[in-house]
Amino acid sequence: MDQSYPARSGHDGGVLSTGERALYVVAGLVMAAAAAKPRPNPLLNVLSLGAGAYLAWRGAEGSCPVKAMLTDGRV
Repeated sequence: MDQSYPARSGHDGGVLSTGERALYVVAGLVMAAAAAKPRPNPLLNVLSLGAGAYLAWRGAEGSCPVKAMLTDGRV
């Protein structure tokens, strides 16, 4: 049986360190808090809230698909 992808045992391509996790959570919460400021375009509020919540969630979870893609070459 021919495998075109190597086994992923023990590889932690997208795992965030404790410092990175803290940075993700803080940056996400700051971005989400910026969404509370009234803006002329409410779409900016929604985008800022969504992006901030996503960053905080990835930091709390401890993994990042973008980091995995950059360090490992695949998701």
